[in-house]
Amino acid sequence: MKKIICTVTNDLTFDQRMLRICSSLAAAGFEVTLVGRVLPSSIPLSPQPFRQKRLRLFFKKGKLFYLEYNLRLTLFLLFSKFDIVNSIDLDTLLPGFVVSKIRGKICVYDAHEYFTEVPEVVERPGVQRVWEWVARMIIPRLKYAYTVCHSLAEVFEKKYGTSFEVIRNVPWQKPLPPENFEQKTQPFTLLYQGVLNDGRGLEEAIEAMADLPDAVLWLAGEGDLSQHLRLLTTQLGVESRVKFLGKVPPDELSKLTPQADLGLNLLKAKGLNYYYSLANKAFDYVQAGLPSLNMDFPEYRRINREYEVFLLLKKLDVASISAAVEKLRSDKEFYRQLAANCREAANIFTWENEEKVLLGFYKKIQEQQP
Repeated sequence: MKKIICTVTNDLTFDQRMLRICSSLAAAGFEVTLVGRVLPSSIPLSPQPFRQKRLRLFFKKGKLFYLEYNLRLTLFLLFSKFDIVNSIDLDTLLPGFVVSKIRGKICVYDAHEYFTEVPEVVERPGVQRVWEWVARMIIPRLKYAYTVCHSLAEVFEKKYGTSFEVIRNVPWQKPLPPENFEQKTQPFTLLYQGVLNDGRGLEEAIEAMADLPDAVLWLAGEGDLSQHLRLLTTQLGVESRVKFLGKVPPDELSKLTPQADLGLNLLKAKGLNYYYSLANKAFDYVQAGLPSLNMDFPEYRRINREYEVFLLLKKLDVASISAAVEKLRSDKEFYRQLAANCREAANIFTWENEEKVLLGFYKKIQEQQP
C-alpha cells in the first residue's frame, strides 16, 4: 500500500476539493494523510476515510506565517512515513520537494491555482519575486504534476517545461432537484458561495442590489472582506436584501444551492490566476441545475461553447451585473434553456467521472516506479 501525504495551508474543514481527492485515493487503497493547520475559527474535523492532521502555528498570516508553516511542514515530513507527498499549490511545494529529495520519495505538484498571479501576490512585487523563484527552481525539476484546467496546464507547460495533467475540480454527483425551469423564489435570489476576498466582484454585486429592488443576494462564506461588505450593505441601504450566511458546511451548501435562482462567479482580471481560472463553484451551480453568471474568460468560454450553462459577462461592473440579472428575469425562455442545459451537463461534470483521471494519474506513477 502506498502512503500519500497531501499538504495544504487551510484548516481542511471546508476544502471540498481535497476531501474529494483524498477520499478517492483512500477508496483506491492508498493510505492517505491530509495536512493543514488550525485557525482560531476552526471547528472540529468531521470523520473521513483518511487521516487528518492540523498543525498548530503561532503566526496566522503574512511572511512569518509562511516561514513558520514551511518549517513545521518540513519537520513533519522528515519524521513521517510516506511514499508520495502531494504538495497542493506553490505555498506547500518547497517542503514537499526538499524532503522527497532527501528521502528518495516522490513529489507530486497539484497546482490548484496560478499562485504567483493571485491578487494578493501580484500587488506585492517583492513577494511575487520570491514565489516565482520557488516556482522556477522546483517546477522544471518535477516529473509529476497536475492542475485544474487546460488553460493553466498550457501556461505552466510553456513557462516551466513540465507536463501537467488536467484534473478538474468538480463535485460528486447529487440527485437533481425536481425539474423546474421557472423562477424558484420570490424575490429573485442570487447566490455567491466561496471566500469573501478581493477580486471576486462582491462589492459590485452588492452595489447592483440597489438597482434590483426585487432581488436578494445570499453570500455563503467569510473572508478578508467580510466586515467591509457588511458595512457596504448598510451604507447602500440594502442590508435587508443581502444575507450573510457565514461559512456553510459542504453538506448544507449542497442543499442550499438549488434554492437560489442564479449563481454568481464574478472575477476581476487582477492577475492571470483569475483570468485562467475554472472555479469549483461554477460546477457546483451546474450540479444543482442552477444557471450562473460568470466572466467571459477562456475556460468558461470553452465550456459554454459546448454546453451553454453560463451567462458570460464581458465587463465586471454594476451596470453589467444588473443588466444580466434583468435579462435572466425577463427572458424566461433563455433562463429555462440555461437551466435545462445545466441539468444535462450535471451528468458530465461529476467527480465520479473525474476521479478516473486522478486514479489513472497515480496508477501511472506506480507503474513507473521500480
